[in-house]
Amino acid sequence: MNEEKIIKIINSIRPYLLMENGDIEFLKYENNYVYIKLSGACQNCAYNDMTINQGIYETLKKEIPEIKGVINLQN
Repeated sequence: MNEEKIIKIINSIRPYLLMENGDIEFLKYENNYVYIKLSGACQNCAYNDMTINQGIYETLKKEIPEIKGVINLQN
């Protein structure tokens, strides 16, 4: 998988998160899963699961159908 394509898609999502004082960082792509880290207001937001599943995952899946999911890793 081309990580550059994943990063490009994530960067297209980033402005929407920044408007809500949040951010997203691409960590890795492994076994058809995209690993990210949400930060700022998105880190502890009650809606971050919805953001991940209905926003980030669905956007990635449209462009890269083999993606099985998005996993948010926190430090």
